[in-house]
Amino acid sequence: MDKLLLPTLIIVGMSILLLSVGIFIKGKFVNTHVSSNKALARKGVRCATSQDREARTENPHRVNEYSA
Repeated sequence: MDKLLLPTLIIVGMSILLLSVGIFIKGKFVNTHVSSNKALARKGVRCATSQDREARTENPHRVNEYSA
């Protein structure tokens, strides 16, 4: 078990170090949100939360129901 534990810890440590290099150089995380992607915006793809918010807006053409 000791033969496998040390290489595993080294590999995991190196992975974390290499993945964090970009964060340290840029000083911020990469924005992966759909609304910041220009290619998706050109295709008309938007954030699901934004689409849901727009769908829940008040409908001016609705028919008011009367309760008896």
